[in-house]
Amino acid sequence: MRRNSFAFLAAVVLAGAVAWAQEAPKAELSFDYSFARYAPSASYTQGHSLNGGGGRFTFNVNRWLGLGMDLQGYNSNTNRFVIPPNTFFPGGATGTASGNLFTYLFGPVFKYRWEGVRPFGDALFGAAHSSVYGNAYKQICQPIAGACSFHSSPNGDAYAMSVGGGIDFPLNQRIELRIGEFDYLYTRFTNQFTNAGQNNFRYLGGLNINLGYPVPSGH
Repeated sequence: MRRNSFAFLAAVVLAGAVAWAQEAPKAELSFDYSFARYAPSASYTQGHSLNGGGGRFTFNVNRWLGLGMDLQGYNSNTNRFVIPPNTFFPGGATGTASGNLFTYLFGPVFKYRWEGVRPFGDALFGAAHSSVYGNAYKQICQPIAGACSFHSSPNGDAYAMSVGGGIDFPLNQRIELRIGEFDYLYTRFTNQFTNAGQNNFRYLGGLNINLGYPVPSGH
C-alpha cells in the first residue's frame, strides 16, 4: 500500500513538473482595445478619458520572460484651457483644443503559463506623443498677437513608462483571451501648457496569439 501511494505521489509530481516545463511559444502577438485616463499636471486643464487601441509583439526568451514592444494610439479629445496670467501667457488665456495621444513602449514581460490561467506583468519604457499642445498653440496663441510670449509650437513629445499586469485565459493552444491589463502610465510632457509629470491609468483587453510553438519530436 505504501509503495502504491509513493508511486501515485511521484506520478502527480512528475505530471506537474511536465506541465510547468511546457515550452513557451517563440513569440506572441496581441491586438487590443485600450482606455486611458489622462491626468494633466497643470491645474488649469482637466483630466479626460481617451479610447483607442493597438497591439504588442513579445519575443520570449524562455517560458516566463519575454521582451515586448507595445504600441497604442488614442482618439482625439477636446481639452479646455483656462490659464491665469503668467510668464508664458502675460494676459492669461482661455480656449479649447483637440489632440490625440500615442505611446511607444518597450521592456520585459513576465508570464506564468498555468493550464487554465496565465497571469503576467510588465515594466515598459519609451516615449509618448500628443498633438494637443501644438493645436492649443494654434488656437490660443496665433490668433491674437502677444497672447503668448513664445513664438513656436510647444514640444509634443515626452518620456513615458508603464508598469502593471493582467490575465490571459487560453481558448486553445494558439489563442488567449486577454480579459484585462491594468497599468500605471506615466508621461512627462514639459512645455508652456503643462508641468512635468502626468500620472495616468490605462486598461487593455483583447486577444493574444501564440506564435512558433516547438514542433514535437517525431513530426
